[in-house]
Amino acid sequence: MNGHLKRKAGLTLAVSFLLLCFLFVLSAALGKASLPPARLVETLLGNGTPREELILYSFRLPRMVITMLAGSALAVSGAILQSISRNPLADSGILGINAGAGLMVAVYAMIFTPQSSTFLYMVPLFAFIGGMATAGIISVISYHKTEGLDPMRLVLAGVGMAMAMSGSMLILASQFDSREYEFIAGWLAGSIWGNDWNFVMALIPWVGILIPLVLWKSNVLNLLNLNEGTSAGLGVKVGKERILLLFVAVALASAAVSVSGGIVFIGLMAPHIARSLTGPRHQHFVPAAAVIGAVLLLAADTAGRLMPFTTSVPAGIIVTLIGAPYFMYLMVKK
Repeated sequence: MNGHLKRKAGLTLAVSFLLLCFLFVLSAALGKASLPPARLVETLLGNGTPREELILYSFRLPRMVITMLAGSALAVSGAILQSISRNPLADSGILGINAGAGLMVAVYAMIFTPQSSTFLYMVPLFAFIGGMATAGIISVISYHKTEGLDPMRLVLAGVGMAMAMSGSMLILASQFDSREYEFIAGWLAGSIWGNDWNFVMALIPWVGILIPLVLWKSNVLNLLNLNEGTSAGLGVKVGKERILLLFVAVALASAAVSVSGGIVFIGLMAPHIARSLTGPRHQHFVPAAAVIGAVLLLAADTAGRLMPFTTSVPAGIIVTLIGAPYFMYLMVKK
């Protein structure tokens, strides 16, 4: 049985990765200025024209890499939150963590100049502070002294916090000039705004360190899915592990949204899709969820860029059009 699950998980991961590669080529080739497949290959081999290299290396590729990293981070964050809260509806966007991170990014942008060399490297850290503060408030509100975190209270508190934080961002944005207000509005809509290689370098350490840590903690996550008494009886330090994993989930989500905007539902959909294909063991479905999250966000961003409008549609809006009905379906089902 275990061998069958491993083969199924391996097949799911392989198919998801091939789909991601296909989308990567498609996204790189298509846009307002398209690159035919032959010219795309030539440009990747270093034989493109200056214009083709500018389009691919300066504009399209950094945005695509940011999108895939953010999608993976949000998916893994959602998988952690669903496990430590034992709530299938948990997602950093639904729980208000993304909005809390965004509010702190807005405060930071208001105090410090975005043109400074350290700005983009400090943005994920300030986003983490905002996300962690929001997660702490939600945890206190939804905690029951005999049952631990109450799943339904967690969702209700999270939705309320998300609305409050988003409203606070708009109030704060009213103090900005038109350009800064446009940035806040774009962030709330889920517009990918980190679009050069510096943003990629700012995000890579968070994703490259924290996702392997989650995989290392897979057995702990498996046990935390059980009730607290059973988990403690099997040797898990429930409180300590839950706090550590909450830190990791918030850090991943905050780092992602600090450069990708207020993306919601990736952390809800990707783990559910992966779990349905590979089974409930975190060793199997977390890697698949990371790839599926990258696929979903890259597909949404590519679709938004190709819409026949004067400006591109933010990826967050495309994801919400799919994710909101899926969320309601899960609410009715669970």
